Amino acid sequence: MSDRAAVAIDSVHCRAICDEIGERLRFSHLRPLTELPTRLRELLDRLRDQELEDTPSIVPSIAELSCGTSVDREKSQLAYN
Repeated sequence: MSDRAAVAIDSVHCRAICDEIGERLRFSHLRPLTELPTRLRELLDRLRDQELEDTPSIVPSIAELSCGTSVDREKSQLAYN
């Protein structure tokens, strides 16, 4: 148990506290954000900059996928059949 003394409250007061907390949460979530937090804005800027860079693709090209000869492909297809 914690060092704090337990406080017993009746259901009416408990409900009133819960309602007040809910109302404050609802109010805080309804306010529109006028500006993103600084750290989030920095990360989004960094992501945008990385997307604009000419980075190599991790997806193989058609040439890389079909590097064998047609005879090699026919043999491999026969092996699967």
